[in-house]
Amino acid sequence: MRVEKLTAAHLCEVAELEKACFADPWSEKALELLISDGAYGAVCLVDGRVVAYGGVLWAPDEGQITNIATHPAARRQGFGAVVLEHLIDVARSRACEQLSLEARVSNLPAIALYERYGFLRMGLRRGFYKHPTEDAYVMCLQLCNTKK
Repeated sequence: MRVEKLTAAHLCEVAELEKACFADPWSEKALELLISDGAYGAVCLVDGRVVAYGGVLWAPDEGQITNIATHPAARRQGFGAVVLEHLIDVARSRACEQLSLEARVSNLPAIALYERYGFLRMGLRRGFYKHPTEDAYVMCLQLCNTKK
């Protein structure tokens, strides 16, 4: 297993992963955002195949995690955690003060993962997700007060 920066060569596989994980998947074209200057994407590879990925959009001193997804057949094996750790490390290296994200209120495994890494529930976005419509927790990690 290894984690590396998302490149154009990974986009097709990541788009397929999106389709396997989400009712409203990002298209390959939309995923190109994560290889642009204002963003960062990471992939977790096992035997050369993408099993998980994550992305973050940058603002001057903070990051917004867009998605973290693990292939359904590879869940509960720590791949999502490895991607999350990598994104946190990259954010620290950029001197970001905070990372934020939204999580479906019903996605208890994801919420538990984020809380294990120090993310706190800071608010609720009503009707944020579609297919099905569901609220989202806004979760934040203060990087200046966390320890690796």
